[in-house]
Amino acid sequence: MRNPALMVSALAFAVVITTGCGNANRAVETANKGSNPRVTQTGPTQNKTVGGQSNSSRSGTGTASSTNTARPAKPTRPDHIVVVVEENHGYNRIVGNKHAPYINSLIRNGALFTNYHAVAHPSQPNYLALFAGSTLGIHSDSCPHTFTQANLGSELTASNLSFTGYAESLPSVGFTGCSTRTYARKHAPWVDFSNLARHVNRPFSSFSNNFTKLPTVSFVIPNVKNDMHSGSVAAGDAWLKNNLGAYASWAKSHNSLLFITFDEGYGLGNRVATVFYGAGVKTGKYGQSFTHYSLLRTIESLYHLSPLGKSKQAKPMTTALAYG
Repeated sequence: MRNPALMVSALAFAVVITTGCGNANRAVETANKGSNPRVTQTGPTQNKTVGGQSNSSRSGTGTASSTNTARPAKPTRPDHIVVVVEENHGYNRIVGNKHAPYINSLIRNGALFTNYHAVAHPSQPNYLALFAGSTLGIHSDSCPHTFTQANLGSELTASNLSFTGYAESLPSVGFTGCSTRTYARKHAPWVDFSNLARHVNRPFSSFSNNFTKLPTVSFVIPNVKNDMHSGSVAAGDAWLKNNLGAYASWAKSHNSLLFITFDEGYGLGNRVATVFYGAGVKTGKYGQSFTHYSLLRTIESLYHLSPLGKSKQAKPMTTALAYG
């Protein structure tokens, strides 16, 4: 004798097969009422919100929750910044110059600040402004000087971060002489501060090819033949490509940045070219008014450092960066 319960189940199954899509859902729900089955609903009710939470996310069984993946957190700051300071060329002598193809390639694929200005003449007070937020009363390229004020290097160190200044043609680690044939201390402001360890003053030859081992913030100063001070724009551009092109490419995919600026320019307003390149850079041109104090404030903002000197009143250039 046939089991009546089995005949009912078979009949219900046949109804599901032969009815339309909408009736099928209702038949499944009716047949399984009270059994709390793991049935994925179809149609717009799948992700119905209940109490601020979707059905699928609350149960953990819906199709939507199984396919959603958590987005990686956006970095809140770069792992490394390398700041390169070139010499003595105004904005219009660099931007669009066919003799500076590498810098202009970075401009096309990075952020260019079209209204950026140095703060003084000659060179040395500009380096001090960028590093310490003040020209510290210096109006010349005289040497030596010793300061005790807080500076970018000391602020980074106090925050358990790291700083190194790399100068091409520096004779040895910790060298404090004013110059050699192609090295000039006036271009290496960290040497002037007694609250920084001597080992942060290093020849560029010690700049690591393993970029993960670089300090949090590095300053790179080419010698006077390669920073466009005594050499040509073409020579300086080629040096930049040959010596930092690999870092620039690496930075793009490794949460790191390359900043390039010029100590001073000539002409109206002391306007100079300044470029950001690397991870998180929003490609384009930025016309807000900025100075060396703004660049310092940008680094301070990224690493939550206390603003130094005149950088307190300066606007950070973070509109060009996509950090959280």
